[in-house]
Amino acid sequence: MHLTKEEEKIMQGEYGLTLEKAMEILVALGDIYGADELIPIKSAQVAGVSYKTIGDAGLEWISSLEGKVRVPSILNPAGMDLEKWSEMGISQNFARKQNEIIRAYENLGIRTECTCTPYYLKGFHLNMGDHVAWSESSAVSYANSVIGARTNREGGPSALSAALIGKTANYGFHLDENRVPSVSVNVESDLKGSDYGALGYVAGKLISNRVPLFFLSSKPEPDDLKSLGAAMAASGSVALYHVDGVTPEIGHMHFEMPDENITIEKEQIQEVYDSTSELRSRCDIVAIGCPHCSPGELEEIADLLEGRRLKKELWICVSREVAERYSHIVDMIEESGAKVMCDTCMVVSPASENYECMAVNSGKAFNYVPGMCRLKARYASIEECIEEAGDSN
Repeated sequence: MHLTKEEEKIMQGEYGLTLEKAMEILVALGDIYGADELIPIKSAQVAGVSYKTIGDAGLEWISSLEGKVRVPSILNPAGMDLEKWSEMGISQNFARKQNEIIRAYENLGIRTECTCTPYYLKGFHLNMGDHVAWSESSAVSYANSVIGARTNREGGPSALSAALIGKTANYGFHLDENRVPSVSVNVESDLKGSDYGALGYVAGKLISNRVPLFFLSSKPEPDDLKSLGAAMAASGSVALYHVDGVTPEIGHMHFEMPDENITIEKEQIQEVYDSTSELRSRCDIVAIGCPHCSPGELEEIADLLEGRRLKKELWICVSREVAERYSHIVDMIEESGAKVMCDTCMVVSPASENYECMAVNSGKAFNYVPGMCRLKARYASIEECIEEAGDSN
């Protein structure tokens, strides 16, 4: 892999140990995947934030680093709401460790908003063709597929290394030839709302890490595409997908139709709902916002909760910037007794483990909650989730 003179100096330690190690990580990945050079990136999103997932070893490593990131950089969700952690049932010891992690990242110049939807935040908007180094699976999917930007699914160390250097290795989804669809998917059902998450849950298991081209009979909105991609990234390893007539990149490509075609029928999507129908009315918590809610989703939730007073725990997960920007909607939601949680989500927070059964409208959460949080999960539409939370009136 070709390195510039400055990159060689960094590799030789002339700019300090932290940048030397960061360059070593990027060059090693480039060598493994056959990259020809490093390319500049517009921004980075760093995973490995929740103390639940990285523990003391991760905290020690991050705290040992020096210097500042060279591009706008932001964090993946933490293990708690950084302000309302006590309301979640988080212990003081966990909160102390989590805050130490946040401060360690802040010392590196990383913005300490913790979110899986950085594309909603000021300073992280992307255009088609922009190169970035993002690490959270749903954010990677959205950037690649819905926006047409370019990123591989970075691990925490590689995303942080790219942030510190301001570049990433030129391989994978940064290259045109790797963005061409390799399997087509025909969906024989009209879809709405959480159906897209159910479709993604089914499709991810069938597609694995390939690039699918979907043919849909209904036209998805951006929030639907977010749910579709997040679920496929969780149940499979899909980091890029195309939807005929919808996603921006497919109209600019020249390619032959894939040889393999998959058909997904209505019954397969319905089975995602039916597979946990026995848990109806038995869940002791409901969680919405995986990935973090958009402004439009917050408005929909507020409308569904209007006039209700809930009898079960209901978490709405959202980035802090979006919550502050739409504080009037947050106030309306919380009048019902629901809790709007920032900085975290039900998957990476240990607070989820205080419950036995969780209702979710997210294919991503449905895939991860049983294993990562050790509780049962019920898949339901957003309307059914609100009904599950109950009404004390």
